[in-house]
Amino acid sequence: MINSLLIPVGVIYFLTSSLLFLFGANFIYLSYRAWRDGRSATPPPPPMAAWPAVTVQLPIYNEMYVAERVIQAAARLDYPADRLQIQVLDDSADETADIVRRIVARLQSKGVNIVHLHRADRTGYKAGALQAGMASASGEFIAIFDADFVPPPDFLRQTLPYFQEAKTAFVQTRWGHLNRDYSWLTFLQSLAIDAHFMVEQFARSRAGFWFNFNGTAGVWRRAAMTDAGGWTADTLTEDLDLSYRAYLRGWHGRYLRHVVVPGEVPPSFNGFRRQQHRWARGSLECALKLSPQVWRAPIPLSHKLQATLHLAGYSVHLLLFVLTLIYPLAARFTAQYPHLSTLYGFAYLFALTSLAPTLFFVTGQQQLGRPWLRLLPKMLAVSVVGSGLMMNTVRAAWQIWRKREGVFERTAKFGIEQQKQDWTQQQYQLRFDPIVYLELALGGYSLWTGWLTAHLGSWGIVLYALLFGVGLVLTATVTIAQTTAVYRSQRAQARRAQTERPDKFHQVPCFTRELEGKSVRSPLNIEKIR
Repeated sequence: MINSLLIPVGVIYFLTSSLLFLFGANFIYLSYRAWRDGRSATPPPPPMAAWPAVTVQLPIYNEMYVAERVIQAAARLDYPADRLQIQVLDDSADETADIVRRIVARLQSKGVNIVHLHRADRTGYKAGALQAGMASASGEFIAIFDADFVPPPDFLRQTLPYFQEAKTAFVQTRWGHLNRDYSWLTFLQSLAIDAHFMVEQFARSRAGFWFNFNGTAGVWRRAAMTDAGGWTADTLTEDLDLSYRAYLRGWHGRYLRHVVVPGEVPPSFNGFRRQQHRWARGSLECALKLSPQVWRAPIPLSHKLQATLHLAGYSVHLLLFVLTLIYPLAARFTAQYPHLSTLYGFAYLFALTSLAPTLFFVTGQQQLGRPWLRLLPKMLAVSVVGSGLMMNTVRAAWQIWRKREGVFERTAKFGIEQQKQDWTQQQYQLRFDPIVYLELALGGYSLWTGWLTAHLGSWGIVLYALLFGVGLVLTATVTIAQTTAVYRSQRAQARRAQTERPDKFHQVPCFTRELEGKSVRSPLNIEKIR
């Protein structure tokens, strides 16, 4: 019975390894381009003859810890006051709306051209808020900053000169990190983000390939947005969607890695997991929606291939999932039929590029002038954690397959910038994610695969099976540990509150959680956003 699977498993193994080789080889290529082109400075644009009108949009949804910070940063932008408009696009259903209202009123009294646009519902989520703001936006250019970012005062003066080329649709700048050294999790995330911006975005931009606006820390030409059809909410990555629709209309983007806008990365693994799920699902949705149009577009074959690899980037997790499932059979067939070892040994081509992500991260730190050799163990850890998120991406793909409606689940921000700050006692905590049970099961299966394949002598499979197993068990274990820590922290906080004010507290205190855009109260500080 098992032998009847020999050919199907061989074909799947060959195709999966081939696709992983393609993705890995492309990572190496992008790393090489970034290393080669990173040694030459970007030529400065000519000086501006006149500064155009700009609207700064700040999309906010339940951001009580960071709303004031981003609004104040926008108000400090060094730009002609008569040419600058600030819109706070507020969909909040908690205390954030009142906080924003007070800050905006105070700034208005100081002469700042700022408005507070509060929607009663979240139709279209972030994309809906941005599109709604366009109705009253006065700028020829639209700068966008998420609530967890802090733009430098000279941001507009650094970016707008690059729009003097008539077909530039958007300018994207590099993300920095406000809390890079807060924890091992925020540090690993910073390494991955650095690689994305220092290597991938930079290499794609310099090579003339399509790359995306990252949703924040960038500026759009309003005419390009309109020509591309504006913001739409039919995918969970509205920024990637709009970017590609603009390219398909003949526009192009510009990436500036020398301009840095610091932002906050999630200190919570649950928050990080949610963010990755949204990005994975949105990217896969865009791949399904836009890939056919890309291949019909009048652009070079190399651009079509690069755009496809870009859109389908998260499918690497799906391919790793397939390999994880069939590894035991592949090892058994290799041991049983030695003459087939060449076919199954093709996976060693994948092995040659399996270090591509690490090279990717190394190049990112090398381009930043950091001691990459000393950081090498942590960069390897990024790959381990990344492989542990494969079930997260499988769930995203499953939801697309089942045609479940996508809901924009924001990543909670806690205003964390210093190590002494404790996010576990703040609002916006996430409910325990039962996906950890599947991660533990698949992790155990991978570790068993490592044991089995060691006995069969398939040492290449042993390495990857153990790596995937450790990654899956790690992500599940950290999630459980952090959820437990949050619960204990909240219980301790409740006891202190009850001791200090026994007449006011008769149970565990209520904390805000959000469900479909409505603010409700929960006896535990556990947020549920579908």
